[in-house]
Amino acid sequence: MFSLHEPPLFTRLRDARRVLVAGAGGGFDVYAGLPLALALRSAGKDVHLANLSFTELYAQPDEVWLEPDVAAVRPDTPARGDYFPEHALARWLDGQGLPATVYAFPRTGVAPLRDAYRALVDRLGGVDAVVLVDGGTDILMRGDEHGLGTPEEDMASLAAVQALDGVEHRLVACLGFGVDAYHGVNHALVLENLAALDRDGAYLGAFSLPRESREGSLYLDAVAHAQACTPGHPSIVHGSVAAAVRGEFGDVRFTERTRGSELFVNPLMSVYFCVDAVGLARRNLYLDRLADTVLMRQISTRIEEFREELPVLRQPRAFPH
Repeated sequence: MFSLHEPPLFTRLRDARRVLVAGAGGGFDVYAGLPLALALRSAGKDVHLANLSFTELYAQPDEVWLEPDVAAVRPDTPARGDYFPEHALARWLDGQGLPATVYAFPRTGVAPLRDAYRALVDRLGGVDAVVLVDGGTDILMRGDEHGLGTPEEDMASLAAVQALDGVEHRLVACLGFGVDAYHGVNHALVLENLAALDRDGAYLGAFSLPRESREGSLYLDAVAHAQACTPGHPSIVHGSVAAAVRGEFGDVRFTERTRGSELFVNPLMSVYFCVDAVGLARRNLYLDRLADTVLMRQISTRIEEFREELPVLRQPRAFPH
């Protein structure tokens, strides 16, 4: 039973002892899970962080690899170039006196990513819960929307985690409502999808990340640190979310990467929207087509093939107020 005094996500995780919080969409997505990981760790749980990586992991030395397609990124892991979000986070965690290993998965198709998740779960001695985190909300798209955002990595992660039958709790948390508009996501359709998930019993509600909380303060510090570590390619998603957490509004400027675009930073960006991962996967219209993919480009091709078969797409809708 859920109660108003506790977000359902944390109710579901109340009895979990070991939790894996993993970035679903690659890049800086794992940072969306940092506040959740900090809160769960404060509750006495053994929490581990992982991420689908955009970094060229295969260039890393042998000692970094725990299993095929499972790298353990630590503060002393070699960094080639200035884009390595997992390494930046490991360094920040180390500076805070926190466990400083961030596990990283290469960008592969579903089959090897599924095996990598299973290998990591076994390496950790089993986990009671996996929380996939998305910077944005395009993981909530089911496939018949006019715009899907950038679905390949999110769907690979969702399909892989859905298959972890031995893990009791498989959940999804999205932070950054609105940021996917740049990639064509219509957020009225996001809300429609959440309503459908609610009818299925798979919606786990929403809650905000307060600036004055320990988790909010540390998140802001981690994002600032990441921006300093990655000056040529700072995260627009987390720059936007951080601005929202600070109470900024509208066309906020925090990087030259957004020059020529008009941002709409607002309080909804600092809200987590949470769902059951298995329920989300069940509503997806094409996820079963991805199960045997080996390469990320195969996922792209199969999504394109699925959408070519649709007689009609759900069209964007404007908010009525």
